[in-house]
Amino acid sequence: MLATLVAAHAIASNPGGVEIPSAESLQTTIAAMDSAVFNAFNRCSDPEQLERHASYFAADVEFYHDMGGVTWTRDAMLASTKKHVCGNFGRELIPDTLQVHPIKDFGAISQGTHRFCQFASGKCEGLADFTMIWRHKDGAWQVTRVLSYGHRAAGGGP
Repeated sequence: MLATLVAAHAIASNPGGVEIPSAESLQTTIAAMDSAVFNAFNRCSDPEQLERHASYFAADVEFYHDMGGVTWTRDAMLASTKKHVCGNFGRELIPDTLQVHPIKDFGAISQGTHRFCQFASGKCEGLADFTMIWRHKDGAWQVTRVLSYGHRAAGGGP
């Protein structure tokens, strides 16, 4: 009887029947996705890596950048990435800054701080904060919204 009540409560609190991962599992999943997205970003001068980077974003992704403005599609975001990023600099997540929060029946929010390192000099001179909205649909994760803000100078070391 207790098992039936627990199951009924679970169904009532999750009417779509979507499995809600544990906080630890969600953190691990999104941390791995963040790493994959930016591994491709950091190597985007290779067209295959740029295409891989693109695959992590919804076609209608909105990207809000405090210094660069807004792009409303994946194609516009990629054009900007190709023009300004590829071959110039890479992104590194600052250790222990990634936070992940579930969004009921949708996916997750990730937040953190990253730094940008110039390929030519090896210097990491910029920091910024980010927030990404991840949608989990049909067994796949994609980013639907990105906020990149608080861009500031960082220490000069790698």
